[in-house]
Order: sequence, then C-alpha cells, then structure tokens
Amino acid sequence: MRRDLAQDDRGQMLLMTGLILLFALLTMSLNTIKTASLGEPYDAHEDAVLDAGAETLAVWQPLLENRSSELFAAGANETEAAQAAAESAAADLMHHGLVRGVEVVLSDITVSGTGSSRTITANAGISDSHARLSVTLSATIIIA
Repeated sequence: MRRDLAQDDRGQMLLMTGLILLFALLTMSLNTIKTASLGEPYDAHEDAVLDAGAETLAVWQPLLENRSSELFAAGANETEAAQAAAESAAADLMHHGLVRGVEVVLSDITVSGTGSSRTITANAGISDSHARLSVTLSATIIIA
C-alpha cells in the first residue's frame, strides 16, 4: 500500500489554514498594541495649556482696547474697529500659541453694543498633545 504524495493536497490546505490564522492573530496583536498606546497618561509637569490660557485671559481686554482705539482713530466706525481688533487678536494668539507648541483657536467672535461701548465675546479653545481647555472670553471696551 503505497501513497502517491504528489496527488495529496490535504497538507497544503492545512498549512494555508494555519498561515491565515497566524496572520489574523498577528493583525489583532498589532491593533491591540496601537490602541493600548493611545491612552498615555497626562504629564502633570506639562502645563503649557494652562499657561497659555492664563496669558490669553490676561491680554484679551487690553489688546482689544488698544487695537480698536487705533483702528477707530484711523477712520473705522466703532463696530468695524472692534471686529477688526478681535480678528487680528485671534490671529496673533493663534501664532503665539504655535510658537509655544500650543494651539489657540478663537471662534464665534461677536461684537455688540451701541454708542462708544462695545462688548466683544469669543470662545477660545487651547490645546496641546496632553490637554484641552475651553474658555469664553469677554471684554467691554470704550472706543473714543
């Protein structure tokens, strides 16, 4: 009783099934490793977001007062001056954040008020690779 090995393909099918299972397990383990590294803990020594948030809150009012006064003196009306001041401040804060490795994005900038008084509000999102901070900025300025 002699077998003809050239005609027997059961071993090849078993080998292929084993390879497919091996690749499936390898893919699952790589995905698990990638997912496990996503939840890196927050480093308490990295407080760039908090520093940038404090600086943004500190400079918002005086920056808008100075810029809107200069724009008003250049010939813009009160609302145009306040809107342009807020937009230029948003661009400058974004660039300042990029230099420090922090993203500072101001959105929903609104200007309201009558006479020489204007209230400017904006939502600020400040983030880096470790944390995210969201604050509402508000400033009431007198343009003269």
